[in-house]
Amino acid sequence: MLKQFKILFLILGIATGLSSCLRNKPAEIPISDFFKTPQKTFFKISPDGKYVSYFKPYKDRQNLFIESLADGKEQMATGFEGYSVRDYFWTFDNQIIFSQDIVTADEFKLFALDLATLKVRPILSESKVKIRILSRSKMEPDIITIGMNKRDPSYFDIYKLNIKTGELKPYLMNPGNLTEWFPDQNGKIRLVKASDGVDETILYRPNDNTPFKRIIVNNFKDRVEPIAFTGDKNYFYALSNINRDKTALVEINAENGKEEKVIYANDKADIINVEYSKSKHRLEYASWEEDRPQVHFFDTIGERIYNTLKVKFKGDQIKIIDRDSAENKFIIGVYTDRCPGSFYLHDIRTNILTKLGDINPSLKCDDLCAMQPISYKASDGTLINGYLTLPKGDKKTNLPVVVMPHDWPFGPMSRNSWGYNPEVQFLANRGYAVFQVNYRGSTGYGKAFHSAGFKQVGGKIQQDITDGVNWLIKNKTADPKKIAIFGGGFGGFSALYGVSFHPGLYNCAIVQYGLINFFTYIKDAPPYFKPSLQMMYEMVGNPETDADQLRAISPVFHTDKIKVPLLIFEGAKDPRANISELNQFVIELRKQNVPVYYFLKDNERAFFRNEHNRMQMYHEIEKFLDNNMRAKP
Repeated sequence: MLKQFKILFLILGIATGLSSCLRNKPAEIPISDFFKTPQKTFFKISPDGKYVSYFKPYKDRQNLFIESLADGKEQMATGFEGYSVRDYFWTFDNQIIFSQDIVTADEFKLFALDLATLKVRPILSESKVKIRILSRSKMEPDIITIGMNKRDPSYFDIYKLNIKTGELKPYLMNPGNLTEWFPDQNGKIRLVKASDGVDETILYRPNDNTPFKRIIVNNFKDRVEPIAFTGDKNYFYALSNINRDKTALVEINAENGKEEKVIYANDKADIINVEYSKSKHRLEYASWEEDRPQVHFFDTIGERIYNTLKVKFKGDQIKIIDRDSAENKFIIGVYTDRCPGSFYLHDIRTNILTKLGDINPSLKCDDLCAMQPISYKASDGTLINGYLTLPKGDKKTNLPVVVMPHDWPFGPMSRNSWGYNPEVQFLANRGYAVFQVNYRGSTGYGKAFHSAGFKQVGGKIQQDITDGVNWLIKNKTADPKKIAIFGGGFGGFSALYGVSFHPGLYNCAIVQYGLINFFTYIKDAPPYFKPSLQMMYEMVGNPETDADQLRAISPVFHTDKIKVPLLIFEGAKDPRANISELNQFVIELRKQNVPVYYFLKDNERAFFRNEHNRMQMYHEIEKFLDNNMRAKP
């Protein structure tokens, strides 16, 4: 009898344990819920405040919809089935200008939509030409300013485009060294940037009839980014790190380039964004990122809106997305690390808040995982910051980990940030801890930290990632036998570097549009990137003088070092990819008996925009990780 009771208690104990495990294990959310085309997103409001517009799926493509605020009636404005609408904006006379990227033909198309008739008419179509839309003007609502590299693929000229007639007039022809243009509130270009590849020059002119004169010269390690003219004399606001480590908001005299005063600075992080109201001629707020996004208001209206909404959306990040010309109605976006976000219309006259839509209503935020800011010391003592997302459940140690190094380190916003990330949440929902590192070279932490990444793409940058993995192992977060590395672009290079030069550290690697050869990456740069090549040599390496260094770190030359399974995704239309070289890389790996799963998608660029391709990619990622990171019976 005693033996029978012992067996019964043992069975009950096992059953209770299994029940507890099942309770603590999160429900598996379908892949489609993470990566389907957003339900409603990219909201904007018409200048007269009578309509809101947004993207919404129609036959798996993002199309434009318009809703009347008077009666709530929704109308589908476009019905494209081949390619989605890519970008759009309202003109000041109730037209919408929108674009399409036709990947198959490498063609950019620009259309105008008349609100009164909902008729769409093409206004510009160019093949193998890059187009940048610079500004619209309240004084000339039918005219927009665009940049286009049609005359010479190496640089952009500026044109005035009449959206009613399609007439294209040259406005500012590029002598060959201009890289950026800064229109004022009326669309007049009064500030430009020029580059010789290393040094950067800012030039100013008071009007269209006066030649530009040089006012500021910087080395590429320094930064001055004009924002808007102040309306007082010929002063302008700018983000600048001249004579300081952290980028600050300053006021500069355009006549001589001298900094007049500091408007706002933070000693812990770079100011990364400034909102300026062109209609009211005032600064509204400055934002930066420490462990989470932070904001400082200059304008009482914006601060009042923010404080009012902060009570309602406790813990959420709140952002002003758009506003009407009278600044009575505002579109507000809210999000967290566990919620993709929602959009609201806020009428400040009535203080009424109306929900416009959710980006992804299929997801329940409470089912997702918190993104925790972390920091650790690299092996040389440098403080490295990042984020760690742990899966739900009681288990917090000895977890399978996916390391996700971010893309290219030297862009204007090259870092991981706190907020919702569908890839992170998908992996965490599948039981993986996700580790994101802001290695040296990442932006937002000051000039010294950013510069510390120069010429270190295969050196200290990679060591920062490795040190982070070892930190996870040391504090027992990571199961040292179950670590994967997953990245896109430069993050894909970091993944391949990790499995090449740190054997035994990673079980497997996932690579999206990965950089495999620095020689061809630099040599095959698009023509319009040529003005930045010298700067690339300084930051990464010169293919001639630094050939040994670049060869030593480029994965294409080290297929013999890779021993773990690889999963590779690439778009055949990716302008930065050398597809024949990538194909050969895969062949060589397979000759070395490396298990390589390679998916090359026609009619895709770097990012998979086709929903079917996107779903297939994440199903393959799930299967790949399951095969290589789970204990087999």
